[in-house]
Amino acid sequence: MQSLATLLLLLALGIGAAAAADDDALWQQLRAGEAAALMRHALAPGTGDPADFALGDCVTQRNLSAEGREQAAAIGARFRRHGIDTARLYSSQWCRCLDTARGLALGEVEPFPGLNSFFRNRSAAPGHTAAVLDLIRVRTRAGTPPLVLVTHQVNITALTDVFPGSGEIVVVRPDGDGIEVLGRIPTR
Repeated sequence: MQSLATLLLLLALGIGAAAAADDDALWQQLRAGEAAALMRHALAPGTGDPADFALGDCVTQRNLSAEGREQAAAIGARFRRHGIDTARLYSSQWCRCLDTARGLALGEVEPFPGLNSFFRNRSAAPGHTAAVLDLIRVRTRAGTPPLVLVTHQVNITALTDVFPGSGEIVVVRPDGDGIEVLGRIPTR
């Protein structure tokens, strides 16, 4: 019985070490400018936006919770621990995304309409997805500062088939006319 417990512990440690090595490889590709980080905004309780939603008015939107603001700051600190002090930051124009991007404290944030949610208007998906693919292809170059795009779950899923959690990062790189998913950096 004790040897089974020891075996399970060693197996768990091995899986943990492999995941850390995978994370390290993803961070290296981001640092080198060879990949882009597609990040879902930090914790913002609820789903979608209220019926009276207005793009320029944060009071009408679903916003980051206190925990979401702390999560964004912690993710920014994680970037810095991995050698990324500055990045080229693009964000959806939704307040929860802009607040997440600013909370990372990695540089100036540029609003980019292609990163805006199309949760309520799925017909906008092709245009938004094409704009983000173009941005990734043009801005992801070895030797340039990392590219960090803060957006919504629906946008990331349309681009990658990945359903990210709040604050999760999907690391991608240009691949022909599309992008390749290199891996995921979960929130911790």
